Amino acid sequence: MSMVKFFYGDNVPLEMHKTRIVQKIYLQPIERRLQAIREAGYNTFLLKNKDLFLDMLTDSGVNAMSDKQQAAMLEADDSYAGSETFTKLEEKIKEIFGKEYFLPAHQGRACENIISQTYVKPGMIVPMNYHFTTSKAHVVLNGGSVEEIFTDEALKITSEQPFKGNMDIDKLRDLIKTNGADKIAFIRLEAGTNLIGGQPHSLENMREIRKVCDEYGLLLVYDASLLADNLYFIKTREEQCKDMSIREITRELADLADIIYFSARKLGCARGGGICTNSRDAYLKMRELVTLYEGFLTYGGMSVREIEAIAVGLEETMDINMINQGPQFIEYMVKELVERGIPVVTPAGGLGCHIDAMGFLDHVPQTEYPAGALAAAFYIVSGIRGMERGTLSEQRDEAGNEILSHMELLRLAMPRRVYSLSHVKYAVDRLTWLYENRHLIGGLKFVEEPSVLRFFFGRLETTNDWDVKLVEKFKADFGESL
Repeated sequence: MSMVKFFYGDNVPLEMHKTRIVQKIYLQPIERRLQAIREAGYNTFLLKNKDLFLDMLTDSGVNAMSDKQQAAMLEADDSYAGSETFTKLEEKIKEIFGKEYFLPAHQGRACENIISQTYVKPGMIVPMNYHFTTSKAHVVLNGGSVEEIFTDEALKITSEQPFKGNMDIDKLRDLIKTNGADKIAFIRLEAGTNLIGGQPHSLENMREIRKVCDEYGLLLVYDASLLADNLYFIKTREEQCKDMSIREITRELADLADIIYFSARKLGCARGGGICTNSRDAYLKMRELVTLYEGFLTYGGMSVREIEAIAVGLEETMDINMINQGPQFIEYMVKELVERGIPVVTPAGGLGCHIDAMGFLDHVPQTEYPAGALAAAFYIVSGIRGMERGTLSEQRDEAGNEILSHMELLRLAMPRRVYSLSHVKYAVDRLTWLYENRHLIGGLKFVEEPSVLRFFFGRLETTNDWDVKLVEKFKADFGESL
C-alpha cells in the first residue's frame, strides 16, 4: 500500500482489500441522538448500536475478519480437551513468537488477572511505559501499585518524536535502586501506549529495558495487544529496522520478553487472548489459574471457532499490507485535523486518532471531564461514538479524591478493515464544525459513579443546558440535514 503513488492530486491511503460482505448502518436524526446520549447518561459506552452511525469507540473485537479467517472457522475441532484447533494456534504461537508454552484466555484482561495474581504481592511495584485501565486495576486489586516510567516527550500533544511510548531507562534504574529489585513484581511494556495516543515504543528501547531486567534479575512482561500497529511504526520509523521483515521484527521483540500476553480482540482480529513464555516455571505457576478462571488448557474460555480465526489472524499480522491500513488512515485523519487547527496528538499513533480535549475545550475544567464532554458532544453532532481517555478513565484515590489524568483525549478508534476514507472525511467535517462551535460545550458531572472502572458503567449529566444549545446551533447551520 505504501508504495502506491497517485499521479494526480495528493496521495491518500489505498486499501489493499475489497469488501464482499456489508452491514447496513444508519444515521439517526440529531433529535434522536440527543435523546440517546441522555439515555446513556452521557457515557458513550452505554449507547446502543442502533443509535450509532460509526462506532469508533474501540478497535477491540470489532475488526473485520478476512475470508481465510471465516473459512478456517468451519474447520474447528470442537473438543473440550486435546482439540486439534488449539494445537494449530499453539504451533502458530511457537512459529511467530518462538515461545514454547501457551496459555489461552478469553481476552486480554483475563491474561492480566492471571499474571497479576501470580506475580503481584502487597506492596510490590509494576513499572510501565504507561498503564492501561485494566492492567492497573489488576495490579492494584492484588495489593500492588503502578509507576509510570515514560519519557518527557510522552505527554506532549504536539511532537515529532516517533517513539513517544518509550520507557525512560534512567527513571527505571532510579526506581529500582530506590525501592530495591525485590519490590518490583515485573516490568510491563505496552506495545502502543493506549491511554496517551497509541504511541509506539522502539525496538532499541526494548533492548535497553531487557538489559536492565538482566542486570537486576527482573521479568519483562510484554502487552502485545497493539503489536500490529507498533510493528508498522518500527518498520517505517526506526532506521535500523527498515530492511527487516515484519516477521523478523516480531521475533526479535518476542525474544526480548519473558512473558507475552495479548488480546486477540485486537491482535488477530478475533475474540480471545493468551499468554506465552519459554519459562516452564512461569507456565506452571499460571496454568492452574487458567483452569480455575478461564476453562480447560486447550480452549481457555474461547470458542474453538475463534481459536481457528486467531491462528489465521496472527499469520496475517505478518503482512505489511494488512497492518498498515489502520496507521495510514489515522495519519491521514491527523493531517487533516492539523491543517484545520484542531488540537490532536502528533505524531499520529496507532489504534485511533486522539483529539486533545483540554486544547479543544480549554474553558472546561478537568474536574468536569472535558474528554467525556467532547465525546458526548461529538456523538450528538455526528452519530459517531468515540471514547473518553482522560480523568473519567481514572478512579478516585482511597480518600475519595479525584485523580486528574495526565491527558484528556477523545479517542476515535480505527477498527481494521471496517471503515472507508469517506467515513474518515465525514468525521473530520463534523469535528471541524464542532471545533468552530466549541464555546457551546460545557462539562459533565456524575450522577452514578462505580468505584472501579467507572468509565464502563458510570452515568453523568451536563452541568447546564449546553447540549440543547448545541443542537439548536446544529439545526440552524445544517437545516434538515442529518
